[in-house]
Amino acid sequence: WRHAVVRRPNADTDILQSSIEALADEQYSGMKYPTVIYLHGCTGLWAGSFTRVEMLADAGYVVIAPNSLARKKYPKSCDSGTKTGGLYRHTLKMRQQDALNAIAKAKKLAWVDANNVFVLGFSEGGITVATMTARMPEHDVNARVIEGWTCHAGWPEYQGIRARVSEPVMSLVAKYDPWFQADWARGECGAFMHPDNGSVSIQIEEGDLAYAHGLLEASVMQLKVLAFLRKNTN
Repeated sequence: WRHAVVRRPNADTDILQSSIEALADEQYSGMKYPTVIYLHGCTGLWAGSFTRVEMLADAGYVVIAPNSLARKKYPKSCDSGTKTGGLYRHTLKMRQQDALNAIAKAKKLAWVDANNVFVLGFSEGGITVATMTARMPEHDVNARVIEGWTCHAGWPEYQGIRARVSEPVMSLVAKYDPWFQADWARGECGAFMHPDNGSVSIQIEEGDLAYAHGLLEASVMQLKVLAFLRKNTN
């Protein structure tokens, strides 16, 4: 949490680039902003993370991206070279704790609109978004966005969606995502969604994106996510 990346809109349309640690002693009396907690994939924060963070900030959202790999000791959970995940099963529990902690702490910040908090995760971060369980009111979010995950898994705690009915979910995944071509991993998240709360599952089946893992580099997908967030902003 201390090393979380922060992007915050300012009144003059500039975007503050900082971290939670650097802002710890800030005296703030400005606007409160709708906020997205961004959860990185199994390799940590990378260039693609900042593409997503900047996209959200440019749209007027505060973005807080916890850096789970900032710990002095962290188990390796994937091999990006071979596109293999699940190397340490209990990583998911750590990521869920990071996410829920970030949501609760973010709501206490002077510049966060606690009534408009969202969570968006990519890859392992998407698994975390799908499976984290809000057991206390401070963990509730307006909506969840899952990028690069199918919601299908061999381990039961990795499978499905644990969002409340009051939390619509958007999921984005490519049909031929190279990370999820095993029989038990293929698919999309729609079957696990509540049918009447505005949730939406998008599986890309054609074109170059159908073979991609990261989808939010594409402007058409960015627009879909931003529209979903706006629809669920109070």
